[in-house]
Amino acid sequence: MTPTEKLQSLGLTLPPVAVPVGSYVPALRYGNQVVTSGQLPIRDGKLLFAGKVPQDTTLEDAQEAARVAVLNGLAAIADVAGGIDAVERIVRLCVYVNSAPGFADQPKVANGASDLLADVFGENGKHARSAVGVAELPLSACLELEILAQVKG
Repeated sequence: MTPTEKLQSLGLTLPPVAVPVGSYVPALRYGNQVVTSGQLPIRDGKLLFAGKVPQDTTLEDAQEAARVAVLNGLAAIADVAGGIDAVERIVRLCVYVNSAPGFADQPKVANGASDLLADVFGENGKHARSAVGVAELPLSACLELEILAQVKG
């Protein structure tokens, strides 16, 4: 099953590529790799989950935020790679979690994104990963993530 077919079977579609809020591009291709800029949990132009996890945003909502942000990242990758089916492998995922003091479940938050990547790409969706707690993020988002993908020639 292609990534497009898998997304359809999951009832998902890629959103429009998010408009940058600064002086950068959403994704950049170099050779057979595409790297995204930081992706936020934005849907229809609105930030879905803000604040610190778990103080302002629950762990479960943060996991949903990771799924939304990873779809935004895949849209940015697809835009420069010639479509989502051009993605051969997800190489790396880095998730930054806006963490309340003492919160240490950043990997559980990141699983929201990692699990969706595995659902869409199968074995080729399994990736290296970092999940990092940070003090603040742009727009007070609960998380931000970056993706590195290998794409077809």
